[in-house]
Amino acid sequence: MNHMKKLMALLLALSMVLSLAACGGSDSGSTESAPAEGEAAEAAPAEGEAAEATEAAPVAGDGVALKIGGIGPTSGAAAIYGTATMNGAQIAVDEINALGGMQFELNWQDDEHDPEKSVNAYNTLKDWGMQALVGTTTTGPALAVSAESNVDRIFELTPSASSPDVVNGKDNVFQMCFTDPNQGTASAQYISEQALGSKIAVIYNNGDAYSTGIYNKFAAEAAELGLEIVSTTTFTDETANDFSVQLNDAKNAGADLVFLPIYYTPASLILAQADGMGYAPKFFGVDGMDGILTMEGFNTALAEGVMLLTPFSADAEDELTQNFVKTYQERYGDIPNQFAADAYDCVYAIYNACQQAGITADMSAADICDALIATFTGDFSFNGVTGEGMTWDANGEVSKSPKGMIIQNGAYVGM
Repeated sequence: MNHMKKLMALLLALSMVLSLAACGGSDSGSTESAPAEGEAAEAAPAEGEAAEATEAAPVAGDGVALKIGGIGPTSGAAAIYGTATMNGAQIAVDEINALGGMQFELNWQDDEHDPEKSVNAYNTLKDWGMQALVGTTTTGPALAVSAESNVDRIFELTPSASSPDVVNGKDNVFQMCFTDPNQGTASAQYISEQALGSKIAVIYNNGDAYSTGIYNKFAAEAAELGLEIVSTTTFTDETANDFSVQLNDAKNAGADLVFLPIYYTPASLILAQADGMGYAPKFFGVDGMDGILTMEGFNTALAEGVMLLTPFSADAEDELTQNFVKTYQERYGDIPNQFAADAYDCVYAIYNACQQAGITADMSAADICDALIATFTGDFSFNGVTGEGMTWDANGEVSKSPKGMIIQNGAYVGM
């Protein structure tokens, strides 16, 4: 009898559980209801369908926006370069999107001017769905990344990585900046034509591809032009803190012009140490010098009279340059340097080429790459803030004219 009572009690309890389950009953107090039979939960995409992206981040190939990746140092010793290129590129993207036609989306990654970190940044962008790359900003990282983009068939237009090795053997990689050899040759020609110095000293970084490439061409062209180089000294990144030996060598040789094919960080120390020892020759730099006026803690009075070749002059009177400079100043509170201008031109060059080639955002990166290569090496010509009538050869090198600049009253002024 007891056994029968237990069995009846068990059956009654089971019946109550089944009744609650059938009614969807719960003691949790939740007001959410389960989806009806055959209806998927709102958060779960249907089979074979990707989760919906937010409006601010359209996925690659959805036809909404062409995904532009950007790489450059926005932290570390070379942050002035990467920050400028990022800012210049963003202004161009915003202006293009405001036109209401083809839309661009920019994703910028910091590589701290480190090749390994630059490759990591590239892989992050590739996973994001990058369809074209503006970068990288500096030469060392660009050498590493360009090898990757070539294999992956992603079009790359670097604003400022100037070594020929960045583009050599890689049909998908193009440069907006002058190449190192061109800078070296043009600098020697400019110094000769303007009679800027009779005895020249050179201080360069023999551990840096950028600096060495410029020096080699400068020395060769100087010999052709009859320029007298009386002192040639070097340094490396590890020794770039004391330039007394190099400066004393130049001073003792009677150099009245010192050519500095280097970046602004060591150049700032050279200017300060030369001032401290009472040595006041003319100093002539290249595009790596651009940025010295905005270097934190640097006395810009030490750069007074420094000359350099650059493709961009912020005081140019054409409407395109004036509008760019105005927008940059309003947005970032600073005058754009040539790195910002080159990146601005990179984005617009890609945009114009896309228009000419009929490229759309739903195309694959590989198809976009092929179309942009054909356009850039064809009858394509581009007018930007860093030059007019720019063209590119099959090796990815740009053709445009340099401008001579001099620092006066803490600003770059066209010579």
